[in-house]
Amino acid sequence: MRGARLAILIILLGLAGAGFQAGLVSKAGLGTWVAALLTLAIFSFLYRDNPVYKLAEHIFIGIAAGYFVALEYWNVFLPNLWKPLVAGLEHIEYSPLPHFPNMILLIPFALGILLFTRFFPRVAWLSRWSMAAMIGSYSGLAIIGALQGDLVAQIRANMVPLYSREALTAFGNDGTESLLFGLLELLRNPLIIVGLLTTLIYFFFSREHKGGLGVAAKIGIWFLMISFGASFGYTVMSRVSLLIGRLHFLLSDWLGIVR
Repeated sequence: MRGARLAILIILLGLAGAGFQAGLVSKAGLGTWVAALLTLAIFSFLYRDNPVYKLAEHIFIGIAAGYFVALEYWNVFLPNLWKPLVAGLEHIEYSPLPHFPNMILLIPFALGILLFTRFFPRVAWLSRWSMAAMIGSYSGLAIIGALQGDLVAQIRANMVPLYSREALTAFGNDGTESLLFGLLELLRNPLIIVGLLTTLIYFFFSREHKGGLGVAAKIGIWFLMISFGASFGYTVMSRVSLLIGRLHFLLSDWLGIVR
């Protein structure tokens, strides 16, 4: 399997190089052909798992990993750690104690070095300090971001009046369209409030869902299913849009059938 993937890669690179050297393929055309062939290689998984798909998958993962490493090196490591440290060492002071600007950056620098101890079994446990610092800091930032961006925003969005002034104004206007719009506006806030309360009741397990509590929990299930269905539909729609984009690329940029 691995030999077949390697042979396919060598053949494709050889054909591309020969066409480029002979002037039959331009740089833009070569990029289009590579993108088209990789797209078809990914689509080949619809038939079954095969070496061509594996090759395209490995190329994608390798390029993505390499791009991420280069991005982190040039945009994070150099400007935020290495260059400030080097600049600080040029202004080091030894009296009364060794000190230089940005000395605090030695801590993340040391933690970053400790991560590489994973390659040495005897001292691999030292990398746990770096992992603990990263997981703890990112968890704290994620919690704050979730509270500010999701929880607080959701609570604020659900603190609405039962009927809005715009709904009452639209409902009082003449005309069928205004009447329909006003009716929908009148139902919007009550539906939000009922959906919020019944959904919360569904997740209230301290009491058995019987009687009025059971009816409210069932209504909450309906709201949950509608929400999940809408989210799933939106996800499918976005994936279909990606598929249309790749098909348009194949038929337009590559084959020139669609203009």
